[in-house]
Amino acid sequence: MSRLNKKPIMIPKGVEVKIEDDIISVKGPLGTLKQAFLPYIIIEADSSEIWIKPNTNMARRKSDEKKLATFCGTYWSLIRSMIQGVTSGFQKNLEIVGVGYRAQLRGKKLVINLGYAHPVEIEPPDGITIEVPAPNAITVKGIDKHLVGQVAANIKRWREPIVYSGKGIRYKGEHVRTKVGKKV
Repeated sequence: MSRLNKKPIMIPKGVEVKIEDDIISVKGPLGTLKQAFLPYIIIEADSSEIWIKPNTNMARRKSDEKKLATFCGTYWSLIRSMIQGVTSGFQKNLEIVGVGYRAQLRGKKLVINLGYAHPVEIEPPDGITIEVPAPNAITVKGIDKHLVGQVAANIKRWREPIVYSGKGIRYKGEHVRTKVGKKV
């Protein structure tokens, strides 16, 4: 059995959790998130905590119970991330390394010069805000953990760090191992 579902998820003040059919919705000061869940788990919520239990009625044999417990751990962390997202939000910090590489905002669009013949323009999806505190730094913020991570990965994909020089877009604090170039 998953260790996560042995303890409840605490609901902070100002957060509402509703369970209707197979959809859980979490409403907080920063917004609302919804997540559909499978019938393999049972979610029980009161005003201060949420418990996630495996639906043992779905198990046909003893080995199925282990699979049901994995769903419990997965949904436990998904719901906890939803609660954290609507209360404090998530952010990913990117840094740009390279001569002439820079970022700027035009309205909501992110415009990045990465050495291509044209600047790269990125329109953030709904619920995501992009900030440029410095020409070589980008901050992606939002309440959905998955969406914040995906947008940051899409920005990074435009110029992966080069292993010989280290130039490119990387997460803040990420260490890029550089290789030794060709010796003549």
